[in-house]
Amino acid sequence: MSETYYITTPIYYASGDLHIGHSYTTLAADAISRYKRLRGYDVFFLTGTDEHGLKIQRKAESVGLRPKEFVDGIVAKIKDLWRVLDITYDGFIRTTDDDHKRTVQWIFNKLYENQDIYKKNYESWYCVGCESFYTETQARSFPGMVCPDHGKPLERVQEESYFFRLSKYAERLLRHIDENPDFIQPLTRRNEVVQFVKMGLEDLCISRTTFRWGIPVPFDPESVVYVWIDALTNYISAIGYPFDMEKFNKWWPANVHLIGKEILRFHAVIWPILLMALDLPLPKQVFAHGWLNLGGKKMSKTMGNVVDPVELTRRYSLDAVRYFVLREVPFGADGDYTEEALIARINSDLANDLGNLVYRTLTMVRRFTEARIPPAGREEAVDREFKERCLSLKQAVEDEMDHLRISLALERIMDVVGKANKYIDEVSPWDLAKKDPSRLGTTLNYLCECLRITASVLRPFLVNTPSLIWNALGMPEPIDRYSWDSAGEWEVLTPGQVTKRGKPLFPRIEREDKDSADEQASSDEKRPAGEVLPVAGDSIVQGTRTKAGPATTIKEDAGLITIDQFRQVELRVAEVVSAEKVQGADKLLKLAVSLGDEERQIVAGIAQYYDPQELVGKQIVIAYNLRPAVIRGIESKGMLLASKDDETLAILTVDRKVKNGSPVS
Repeated sequence: MSETYYITTPIYYASGDLHIGHSYTTLAADAISRYKRLRGYDVFFLTGTDEHGLKIQRKAESVGLRPKEFVDGIVAKIKDLWRVLDITYDGFIRTTDDDHKRTVQWIFNKLYENQDIYKKNYESWYCVGCESFYTETQARSFPGMVCPDHGKPLERVQEESYFFRLSKYAERLLRHIDENPDFIQPLTRRNEVVQFVKMGLEDLCISRTTFRWGIPVPFDPESVVYVWIDALTNYISAIGYPFDMEKFNKWWPANVHLIGKEILRFHAVIWPILLMALDLPLPKQVFAHGWLNLGGKKMSKTMGNVVDPVELTRRYSLDAVRYFVLREVPFGADGDYTEEALIARINSDLANDLGNLVYRTLTMVRRFTEARIPPAGREEAVDREFKERCLSLKQAVEDEMDHLRISLALERIMDVVGKANKYIDEVSPWDLAKKDPSRLGTTLNYLCECLRITASVLRPFLVNTPSLIWNALGMPEPIDRYSWDSAGEWEVLTPGQVTKRGKPLFPRIEREDKDSADEQASSDEKRPAGEVLPVAGDSIVQGTRTKAGPATTIKEDAGLITIDQFRQVELRVAEVVSAEKVQGADKLLKLAVSLGDEERQIVAGIAQYYDPQELVGKQIVIAYNLRPAVIRGIESKGMLLASKDDETLAILTVDRKVKNGSPVS
C-alpha cells in the first residue's frame, strides 16, 4: 500500500474574489502535491472556502442577497480560478456543507461535555475583517484603534458567550513544540508562537449572539459558533471525523497545513489545543509562509490592492505565472510582486535560459543529424562532468522539495539549464560537425538527455511545458507514462527518434518603455530592466553580475556621452546602517542605508567579498535615481558602486566623513 500524504491550504474567506496572494499558497500546495504523487504517495490535497461570519452577512446585505446566495457566487469564481491555474485538489470543502456543520456541532457538544467550554459575559474589541478578537492592550497598540491589516476601526463587542479553556493546555502545547522541532516552520514562526504562549494564554470566546450567519450552537440556538472554530474544524470534517473513522484514520494526522503567516496563531495555538481537548493527534507540521506583497504592502481584498491571477495568466500564460509565483520568493519569506519582476523572470529564466536551450538544441539536431537524436560517441571529461550534473538533478530537487524549499528546487533546475547552455558554448557543436562527428553525436545526445531530465523534474511546477519539451524530443509515450525515477537515469532516449523543434517555448516579452540598458543588450541575451551593460570586466549591478564581451576598437566619439547625459545619473553618499545575507542566495547581501532624511534598502551581489558586519558604518556611493528592482523577492532601491578585477571586488567609499545624502559630482 502506498504511503499517504495529506496536505491542506487555508480555506479562503468567501467575501470576495481571490488574488495572486491566495494563489501563492494554493500553487505551492499544488506543486507539493504533484511532487508527492510523482514519488508514489497516495495524496489527499484539501482546499475550500470559509463561508460564515459577520463580515459575510454584512456583505450579502449590502448587495441585497441572502448570505448563502452571496457565497455561492463567490465559490463558483474560486473554483473557476483553480481551474484556470490547474490546481489538482482532491477535496474542496465548504463550511456550509451539511457534513461539516454536523461535525462542528458534534465537537462543540463533546467539548462542553468534557467541561472544556463554559459560559460568561464578554466584552472585547473585534475586527470584522479578521473575524478576530483583540485585548485592550492589543487594540490600543494599533494607531487610531484601526486594524493594521484591514484599515478599519475595531468594534466594541459585549455579549454573553461560550469560552474554550485554551489556557488549560498551554504547558502541554509548549512541550509538544519542544519535542517536535519541525511542528511549526520556519524557525522564526516557531519562536514567535513559543513566545506568544509563554506570555500567557487567555481562554477563547467561541460563540456569538449578535449575528445569525453561522453554525448554531447545538444546545443554544440563539448562539452561533465562532467562525474560526468553525473554519479550523474543516481539516478533520473533510476526511470524515467523527462519522467515518476509517477514512479519518487513513489520512490523519495531516502531513502539513500550509498557511499564510497572518493566521499562524490560529493554526499553531488554537487548532492544536482544540485537537488536544478532543484527544486527537496533532498535525505533523504547520508551515507558515510569508506574504506576496504588492509595492511592499500586504495584498488585501479589503484594502483593494490586489492582482488578478486570471488576468495575469491570460496575458503571460499559465506556466509563466506558475513559475514566477513559485520561483520568485523563497518559501517562508516575504516577497514583492511587480509586473516588472514578473517580466524579468520570464525573460531571464524561461525565455533566455530554458526556452533558448530547447530551441538551440533541437535546431542543431535538425541541422546536423536530420532532426534525429544521434547515438553518443566518444566522451571527454567535459561531457562526463555535464552528464553527472544532469544525473544529480533529480536528487537535488528531492532534497529541496522534501523540506518544502520550492523556490530552491526550481533554482536547482535552472542551474542545470544554465550549465547546459554553457556546455554548448564550451564544446561548440558547430565546430565538431566539421572536425569530430563522434563528439558531435555525444554532445547532441547528452543535451537531449538533459532536456528529457529537465522536463521530467519540472512536472510538479509547470503544467504544459514538460509535455511540450517531451513531445519535441519525439518521445514514444506521453510524459505521464514515465516514472519520477526515470529522471535519474541515462540513455532513456532512443537514438534515431525524430525530434520536432517547433516554436520557442517562451518568446521574450518586449515592453515599450524599455530601459536604455535593454536597448544596448545583444540580440542573443537581453538583460532584464534594472541591469546595465558594463564597458569592461565585471560589474555588480543591483545584485546581478554581468560580464562584458570581448574588447572592441572604439571609433572616434563612439560610446562617449555628454556632460548633460552624465548628470542624469544622480550619485549620493549613503551610510550602511545594517547588512545581512539574503536567505538562499550565496552572493547577495541586503543593506539598509541612510541618506540623512531617508533610509533605503539595496540588494547587492557582494556577499563573497564582504562580511555583513564589516560594512556597517561605511559611507558608500550609490546610484540614487535608479529605477527600483526586485531581486529574490526583495525590493532594491538603488545600486552601490563597485569595481572588480580577477581576484577581488571593492566597493566605492569616501575617504573622509561627509553628510549622509550628499551628492557626488
